[in-house]
This record gives sequence, C-alpha cells and structure tokens, in this order.
Amino acid sequence: MTILWFLVQLAGAVMLLLYAVRMVRTGIERAFGPSFKRVMTQRSNRLGAAGMGLVFAIVLQSSSAVALLAASFAGTGALSFPAGLSLILGGNLGSALLIQILSFPLGWLVPVLLALGGGLFLRSERRGARQAGRILMGIAFILISLRFLRETMEPISDSNFLPLIAGYLESDYVTAALVGLALAFIMFSSVAVILLCVTLVQIGAIPLLAGVSLVLGANIGSALIPAWLARGMPPMGRRVPMASMVLACGFAVLALVGVNHLPVLPLIEGHNTGQTLVNAHVLFNVLLLIVGLPLVGLADRISSRLVPPAPTAHPEALPESHRSVLDESVRDNPRLALADLRREVLRMLQVVESQMRPVMELYQEFDKPRMQALRQVDQVVNEALDGMRRYVARINPESFGEDAYEQARNLLEYAIAIEAAGDIVVKQLLPIAQERSERRIRFSESGLKELLSMHEQIISNLRLALSVLISDDLESARLLAEAKDEIARTERRNRLAHLRRLSEGTELSFQSSDEHLETLRALKEFNSRIASVAYPMLEHEGQLLATRLV
Repeated sequence: MTILWFLVQLAGAVMLLLYAVRMVRTGIERAFGPSFKRVMTQRSNRLGAAGMGLVFAIVLQSSSAVALLAASFAGTGALSFPAGLSLILGGNLGSALLIQILSFPLGWLVPVLLALGGGLFLRSERRGARQAGRILMGIAFILISLRFLRETMEPISDSNFLPLIAGYLESDYVTAALVGLALAFIMFSSVAVILLCVTLVQIGAIPLLAGVSLVLGANIGSALIPAWLARGMPPMGRRVPMASMVLACGFAVLALVGVNHLPVLPLIEGHNTGQTLVNAHVLFNVLLLIVGLPLVGLADRISSRLVPPAPTAHPEALPESHRSVLDESVRDNPRLALADLRREVLRMLQVVESQMRPVMELYQEFDKPRMQALRQVDQVVNEALDGMRRYVARINPESFGEDAYEQARNLLEYAIAIEAAGDIVVKQLLPIAQERSERRIRFSESGLKELLSMHEQIISNLRLALSVLISDDLESARLLAEAKDEIARTERRNRLAHLRRLSEGTELSFQSSDEHLETLRALKEFNSRIASVAYPMLEHEGQLLATRLV
C-alpha cells in the first residue's frame, strides 16, 4: 500500500508539473501568438535568429514549441533554412537557461504569483490581462509541483531498491540516456523531465553521473519530438527539425561518452549536485549552439538531399481548395449531408483565410498581379456559397429531421458570413491598399504597428474559427466570442490613438487618416463575420445573455 501511495503521489506531482508548463505556454500563445510569425521571421542573420529562439524558448517554456514554429514558418517559405535552424539551436539554449531559473529557491514567490495571477484571471475582462494571470498561476504551479515532487521522493531516498536502480543507471549510461529519451518523448516536455532529474539528484535519489546521462537522453528526446510532429509538413518544414535532430543527437552521443569516460564534471561543479546537473545541461546547449551555427550551411545541403523538394504541380491542375465537396447522392442522408456541408464551409473559410493573410503585405509593398489573383479567388467563395444555397434548398426538412435541418441552416448562415468576409477583403481592404500605393500614402510608425497587430489577431481568430467548425468545442467557441470582443476593444483603442496623433499634429496621420480608419472598421467587421460561427453553439448551450441592455 505504501508503494502504491508513493506512485500515486509521484504521478500527481508529475502531472501537475506537465499541466503547469502547458498552462504557461497556452497563456503566452493566446496572448501573443498572433505576433510570433512577424517577430520570428524578421531576423535574417544566424546570431539574431538564435537570440530570438532563445527568448521564445524561455517565454514559451519549450524548445519543442520553438522548433515546431520554425518548421511551420519554414514550410510556408516565410523562414529560410539557416534562420530556422538557428532559431531551434537558440531555443535549445533558452530552454536550458529556463531550467536554471526554475531551479533557484523561489518558493516565497508562490503566494505572490497565485494572488496576482488569480486576481487578473478572475477579475479582468481584458484578454491580455487574463492570459497574464494564467501565465503567473502556471509559474506558481510549476514551483508547487517541484516542491511536491521533492517531498514525495525524499522518504524513499533511503530505501533499498532505489540505490539498486540508481547504481544500474550510473553503470550503464546508454540505458540511462534511453530512459531520459523515453521520458521526454512520453511526457512531450524536456523541461519537465530535466526539472525532475534535477530534483532527484538534489535530494540524492540518483547519482549525479546517472542524472547527466538522463539529461543528455532527454535532450535527444527533445530533438526527436518536433521531427516526429513535423512529419506531415511540406519538405522545407520537415528539413529544419530533421537537421536539428541530427546535430543534437550526434553531439549528445559524443557528450555522453565524454562525460562518462573523462573527468569533466569536476570542472563545472556547482554549490550542490543539482546545480552541477543544471550547469552540465546549460554547457551542453551552449556548445551545441557554438558548434551548430557554423554548420548550418552544411546541414542545409545535406538535408536538401535527404528531403528533396515536393514536385511542382501541373499548372492546369485545379487546386483542391477550389473544388466543391458537396455530393448530391448523399443529400437525403442527414449524417453524410451535414458532413459535406461542414467540409464545404471549412473549404470556404480556408480560401478566405488565404485572401486575408497577405493583405498587410500588400499594404506595405503593393503588388498589382497579386491583388488581381486574390480578387479572382473571391469567385471560388461566391460559387461555393451558391452551391450550398442550392444544396440546402433541395433538402426535404421533414425527411431530414428538425435538428439536422437546423444544423444545415446554421452552416448556410455561416457560409453567408464567410462570403461577406471575403467581400470585405476584395471590396474594402484591397482597394485601400491600391489607393495607398497610387497616392503614395504612408502610415505613421505607430499606426502601421497597430494595423499589423490587429491583423495578426484576426489571423489567429481565423484559426480558432476553423477549430470551432471542426471540433464543435464549447471552450473554443467561448474563446472566439471573447476574441471578438477583444478585437472590438482593440479597434476602439486604435481609433482613439489615431485621433490623439491627429490632435498632436502628426503629419503622416493627417495624410493617412481616411485609409487608417477605414482599415480599422474593415478589420473589425471581417472579424465579426468570422466569429459568428461560435454563436449558434453558445446559444444552444445557454452561454449567451438574452440582451446587453440594463
């Protein structure tokens, strides 16, 4: 019974640690996620990209998250291979520095973080403040879980079986590394695994040398995770984490052999064994960065041979997103017909996303052929809506069933909203971009930054709308409705900021006032159309107030 209770306590401490790490990452992604692409892709040199990766790994509390972001941006062509690999190498070091920060005695911070975080999360209506509260509480939970883990392990540090396991891991460093690799892969968090190892070494549950082998194995596992998760990405997206995995695995094997056969650890000895383990982890990632950055060009050439680019599609082939998925033969089958309608709406939303995504790029660097191509894509959305109207009109409500027919009507209503959102891009935003280019109108630096930030939030909301449409998840629907309110507040805040600049006599703001205000209104309206997918679900679950009036 004692062993069973120990396992329950250990599992609880580990799960709390994993949840806390995820809680911090989720809060940061929700608060700042839309800006990641712009910030991550603006560094072209290797050192700058590595520094950006370091910062993002500390902020996101995950080098794997940085690697996946780099792979995603590289897959779309927004990030070059050298910059992507440099980001990942910097992210590995950032994750190691995070371990150092969290290993300090910060128990006194727990009540402060809980009080501040809980107050912000429960009392604030602003999305940014709520997510800041989530982040603070997540950090507090990490510190609580580490204390819980230490208290759980201390009673068994003097047991009979633990020294046997610890001794075996110390004598067989290959097995120890494999255990660290497996733990990192199973828990999907090298941060959690390494914090666990630091705690075990600190209380004397396992020897320092075994802890170093476990940590090096966890580094290998951390490199395998993004390579595994990126397997479905385009070739350029797969190349970046694959090259990082090869570099990390090769260097970790060399370090594993060196540490276990050479007197390395006394050179990096800290004030206790836990600090020595942290020093070893940080030093490994510092050396990996120093060795890896000069090899980025070589890694690019090797990975391009291992993962060749995708074959170019035939120019006459119709893109998949331009083909209707409605099947007339299943129209009388409610389950299959609703699935087809949902897929068609999903296709429309993806097409409109492809129209909206490059809008701010056209604002900054106008390209007439690109604008014309986006306008032609609008015809795809119009034809999809016409097809859905005809499809739903031919459904027999009596044979279809009341609930199923209501779902079909809701999907058609959302398709109408998506088509209207596409019209906002084509009839409002693109003409503003063209007029701005022809009249050589420039936004003020603050004004352009406001528009870019608002556009990034809307792209993030588009992805959230896709999630709501696919999963019917109530929590995602609530987040989307909250995001709509946040965009409305952002539009109001940006409008007032623009008016303040006018009152201060900013010349650029006078020249671009009409275009700036029209863009703010168009972005807000576009977001409202996209967010409307959440309301039927919220209304059905009783999550909407009947009126806003007092």
